[in-house]
Amino acid sequence: MTQNPRTQTLSDAGVSIWLDDLSRQRMSSGNLQELIDTRNVVGVTTNPSIFQAAISGRSEYDEDIARLAGEGKDVDAVVEVLTTDDVRDAADLFADLYASSHGFDGRVSIEVDPRLAHETEKTIEQAKHLHEVVGRENVMVKIPATEAGLPAITATIAAGISVNVTLIFSVARYLEVIEAYLDGLEQAAAAGQDLAKIHSVASFFVSRVDAEIDKRLEVLGGEAETLRGSAGVANAQAAFGEYLEAFGSERFTALSAQGANVQRPLWASTGVKNPDYPDTMYVDNLVGDPSVNTMPEKTLEATAEHSELAASLSAETATSAESVLERVAGAGVDLADVFALLEREGVEKFEKAWEELLATVSSSIDAARV
Repeated sequence: MTQNPRTQTLSDAGVSIWLDDLSRQRMSSGNLQELIDTRNVVGVTTNPSIFQAAISGRSEYDEDIARLAGEGKDVDAVVEVLTTDDVRDAADLFADLYASSHGFDGRVSIEVDPRLAHETEKTIEQAKHLHEVVGRENVMVKIPATEAGLPAITATIAAGISVNVTLIFSVARYLEVIEAYLDGLEQAAAAGQDLAKIHSVASFFVSRVDAEIDKRLEVLGGEAETLRGSAGVANAQAAFGEYLEAFGSERFTALSAQGANVQRPLWASTGVKNPDYPDTMYVDNLVGDPSVNTMPEKTLEATAEHSELAASLSAETATSAESVLERVAGAGVDLADVFALLEREGVEKFEKAWEELLATVSSSIDAARV
């Protein structure tokens, strides 16, 4: 099969395309392999909402649920088996890509229980547990960038486990994430870990920022409304400027000499929420070298059909982006409040999806035991 020329161009520009979805049906049907072969997909991310959509009401999981119920497993244990089995199978599918990219790609992410987002020690414990249960080098454990998550990120990296840091909304929090990663690398080096095997991405959410800020700009009205649709991209572009500075620093240079890898920015929530906006705006305007863009399939297909990439991100792009954010703030939008709200909502949405998944599987367990 031949790769799509537009996704190939994006890949050649330094952007790794990871699919923001996973299900047993997607793998068994050959769809995921087709996206690998024709859309330059080199990784997969999951989250509680994705697992809830994949497992709820799907017959592909009935046999396993019945078997596990027969073994006396409770709902949490059943859900762990279903999700880690899928992640392990996907990791095996990407094994060759993982090897050929020296660990940068061929990655599959699995998230710690979202109910632990504000519990540091339990997050560390489960991150290690998930890494062990999946049992594949190319798994990445997702840890949210909450205040409690930051020290968990450091500890998990220090233990030699690759981490996908999720739910980052502000540049200020992103700087703390970078610090947590570098601290973890330094601790790992002191403990004799092989830094070359530790990888990380920092998932910076994009469209949710526009959705919230646009609402506030519309309330302000007048000239403020002309800024709608500008904050999400600007926020991410400003973050890339911080990436360039942090990973060009003497501190990271010293770690790099010991084999350390950069923590790539990952653009998450890249499907547009406003149908009036171009459906590839969070792809075309975020060409960072290196970076990851994790796309829902709808956005991936739009990219393959009509993506028109802007120039690669740079320090100059970041400076211009910071000016956009200053104008948004100057118009009356409290950016700190926006980012705090989005983090709270992000955790709550994943908690709700996880609870819904548990309820669905619990009903299936009860039915299997009748």
